[in-house]
Amino acid sequence: MKESLLSILRNKKSDLCTYREATNRLSHLIAADAALLVKEKPISFSSPLLPCKGRALAENIVLIPVLRSGIALLSSFLYFFPDAAIGFLGIHRDEKTAKPILYYEKLPPLSSQNLIFLLDPMIATGGTAILSIEKILEKGASPQQIHLIGIIGSTLGVRQIATKYPKVHVHLTAIDKKLNAKKFIVPGLGDFGDRYFGPSV
Repeated sequence: MKESLLSILRNKKSDLCTYREATNRLSHLIAADAALLVKEKPISFSSPLLPCKGRALAENIVLIPVLRSGIALLSSFLYFFPDAAIGFLGIHRDEKTAKPILYYEKLPPLSSQNLIFLLDPMIATGGTAILSIEKILEKGASPQQIHLIGIIGSTLGVRQIATKYPKVHVHLTAIDKKLNAKKFIVPGLGDFGDRYFGPSV
């Protein structure tokens, strides 16, 4: 099912409503997969009839969407982790140099007890992801606590992240081999933010 939804996102004929609906459905599947990564611990409690044993989450979840595109994934992750702490990183790419520029940062305190889902639908050069990881590490997290969750990436971007932060976990629905001259993933999805939120000026 992921492939069929991804094909809708790749299709240039998909209008705003179609694109948004496919993204929301795909992000729900991605979040469900991410839920399987969370460790659980045994607990004891009472049912209405008898004492019993069960399991509870053993890690405190932190969700960090990269503005603005990461917002598209946030609601699906909140469905599975309604009590998660949420932080935000605002990063845009310089159109001439393709370098990431941080313009907003609001992160919660982090500890070794956190499992961190860094949400960004597209990983092109890897620059935004690397800058995001740096900011998270500055707050006290370790690379192995970070799971970078996206929809699509480039071979180059994934390699850059793995080279600098080999212990960070990267989860993508698809990886395309190439970037064009403007550092966009090809065939890719186009400009994800504009196609999901509407064109910006």
